[in-house]
Amino acid sequence: MNKTILVTGGAGFIGSAVVRHLINDTEHNVINLDKLTYAGNLESLASVDSSERYHFEKVDICDAGEVGRVLKTYRPDIIMHLAAESHVDRSIDGPGEFIQTNVVGTYTLLEQARAYWSGLKEGKKEGFKFHHISTDEVYGDLPHPDEVDDSTELPLFTETTPYAPSSPYSASKASSDQLVRSWLRTYKLPTLVTNCSNNYGPYHFPEKLIPLVILNALAGKPLPVYGKGNQIRDWLYVEDHARALVLVALEGVIGETYNIGGHNEKQNIEVVQTICAILDDVKPKGSKYAEQITFVQDRPGHDMRYAIDASKIQRELGWTPRETFESGIRKTVEWYLNNEAWWKAVQDGSYQGERLGVNS
Repeated sequence: MNKTILVTGGAGFIGSAVVRHLINDTEHNVINLDKLTYAGNLESLASVDSSERYHFEKVDICDAGEVGRVLKTYRPDIIMHLAAESHVDRSIDGPGEFIQTNVVGTYTLLEQARAYWSGLKEGKKEGFKFHHISTDEVYGDLPHPDEVDDSTELPLFTETTPYAPSSPYSASKASSDQLVRSWLRTYKLPTLVTNCSNNYGPYHFPEKLIPLVILNALAGKPLPVYGKGNQIRDWLYVEDHARALVLVALEGVIGETYNIGGHNEKQNIEVVQTICAILDDVKPKGSKYAEQITFVQDRPGHDMRYAIDASKIQRELGWTPRETFESGIRKTVEWYLNNEAWWKAVQDGSYQGERLGVNS
């Protein structure tokens, strides 16, 4: 049966991938609720915004009245909550906005969802879900290969890994995760949570590692790498993540947490070098792009390794990523080369590539 799905933050990087997947690959109706901050761009949804199953509402999740209005107007069966401030560097420079959006905004959305859900008739009430989308950064970091004996088996984040956030961003997401779980425990609001590894792919805002490297390389600018560049991340192609999120929203078990990862642990310097090598191949110039790599002072409190154990979602829901890092990163580089109009429009007035180091 076709459902009405409310996606908060649907104009953002991951949110827009979810909306495109829902419109292109399912028959569900989609309500995109987004404040349209610097990282939200409706151009990311140009391919689907004419669909009769798609509706956009420019709303701040902290505005209880407007959130309540949207819920009463569209009567969603599922809420997929992706709206969040997400850049670690920005959270270090200005943590207040992260607390407001990620903590207060999630609280506001939970309360409005609870009021809406409490008033639903039997049947629709029993089928309602509140799906909160979060990050693996809530878990802190893991032992790095440089720190342990070669024979030591390196651990992965599981759904039961204790929380140990390191930055204002990850602390705000950890707080919102726990709020969601407490609304289930206390009020019986039917919630579930997913925590994902680092996403990459088309329509990624240029402050994040991979698009920043691509665009700085093309512009002949330095490619700033934090510290030695040996920080390890598990990379997940955004369209694989979107498929996983919709699967969880539709088939996930209330009260459960699902970790979503790409099975692609790479050091940051490896990622940068891979992008440079692809650009050398598809858009060669007089010198090697890797000559632009510049090492800069490391970020305060920088986590050294993230890695997801995604066996639960594979075992229980049958999801696995379709893209390897090698296939996904080539697709991503080629997308940026073919979509200059999009990223130039996004850069206008908000791009700070010279100031930011390259990491999520």
